[in-house]
Amino acid sequence: MSETASRVPEPLEPGLYIVATPIGNLGDITLRAADVLRRCDVVACEDTRVTGKLMKHLGVSKPLWRYDDHSEHRDRERLVETLRSRAVALVSDAGTPLVSDPGYRLVNDCRAEGIAVTVLPGPCAAIAGLSVSGLPNDRFLFAGFLPSKEKARRDVLTELAGVDATLIFYETAPRLTKSLAAIGEALPDREIAVARELTKIHEELRRGLADGLIAWFEAHPPKGEIVLLIAPPLEMQQASAADADALLLEALQTSKASQAVAQVAKATGLDRKLLYARAMELKRG
Repeated sequence: MSETASRVPEPLEPGLYIVATPIGNLGDITLRAADVLRRCDVVACEDTRVTGKLMKHLGVSKPLWRYDDHSEHRDRERLVETLRSRAVALVSDAGTPLVSDPGYRLVNDCRAEGIAVTVLPGPCAAIAGLSVSGLPNDRFLFAGFLPSKEKARRDVLTELAGVDATLIFYETAPRLTKSLAAIGEALPDREIAVARELTKIHEELRRGLADGLIAWFEAHPPKGEIVLLIAPPLEMQQASAADADALLLEALQTSKASQAVAQVAKATGLDRKLLYARAMELKRG
């Protein structure tokens, strides 16, 4: 065996490492995340069975300590005390820890105790859903899971109705049609995107109004993890289009048309071809 192959990875500095893990396809693990999971002393996770599969995929064996939102204060105290002298990787079952997942109390305790906290960015279902949805992405609001009770769910949707942004929620398959019905009632005529099983074999993205999506999913009962996205109010989308003129004019003062269009498209989520045509009109004007 060569010296390189037999070399033991150097240990990490003590502290908390927030490690994003794949939301489905294990190939999405980052090189840096894999390196930290190989070099850390302990992995704190929601479900040892789920994290165990990832560790097996990486060919790594580490102590797995269960840590979730229901962990008692003494569990956090144990972790914080461990973090003073050892490197602990915090993972969720899938995606980025603390994004509707456990961890913020632990991070707060670490900050209060002067313990180093390092983040390793990576997969996040909310961002993946937004990227593939085709809905406006210049402004968005992630609101976690919709409440399971009908009135609470309706209240949340009514509260967010006027937000000038794409709304993003997580949802479970059994509750999907009920949530779609609530959206159709509270936010009529809003386009909705349902992103399901992202990065997995049966990945699915469906867009439409609530009634059409309900009919589809009643005929094809969904499975797996779901991201629900709701388009901004139509009048606000139109306002964004009007604001694009001002952004284009400003960008055209210092950039070529193609560069100006790219900047405004990124800022507004508007179609590049339409923006380019408008930029040519503004230049002629």
